Amino acid sequence: MTPAENLIRHYRWLRHYGINDAHSGNMSIRCGTRVWITPTGACADTLGSEQLMIAPASGPPPPGSSLDAGLHLAVYAATATHAAVIHSHGPYSVAMTFDGHDYVPADFEGQLYFPRVPVLTIAFDRYVADSVVQVAQLLRDFPVVVVRGHGVYAAAESLELAYKWTCSLEHSAKTSYLARRAGTL
Repeated sequence: MTPAENLIRHYRWLRHYGINDAHSGNMSIRCGTRVWITPTGACADTLGSEQLMIAPASGPPPPGSSLDAGLHLAVYAATATHAAVIHSHGPYSVAMTFDGHDYVPADFEGQLYFPRVPVLTIAFDRYVADSVVQVAQLLRDFPVVVVRGHGVYAAAESLELAYKWTCSLEHSAKTSYLARRAGTL
């Protein structure tokens, strides 16, 4: 499987499992000096490899790249170990962090993977300008970061691991939400 095919497969899984809607989120994978990234407004149901944008890992993103393309490139510039970045809009992850406090998982798996998930508050009108540096800095030290009211960013040395972090956080947040609704947390 090519890097592009792998990226599309994972992007579709986020849609299939309800973590993203048809046109939300974005994803990239770095292979050597090149980065494949989803285009702006990509539809997970119909995205083809010929639609992916290719950017130099150390250069500006090409026109038509995702709104977050600069953020993805900043993550790669901040650490040589990351080869994948996923931005998702998991409803439970977003909902459980609207208070702006760092998220502390209540479940065992969540605690095992990330005892604390940083939550950034970035004004929506400043998002593009401010998120690049703030998110990239935190992803050097944390596998996942949440931008309050917006979504989750995960970075790892492989697309599979970034996907695992994304799904694990969403599952942890869903578990916490259900436990609160049940009155057991």
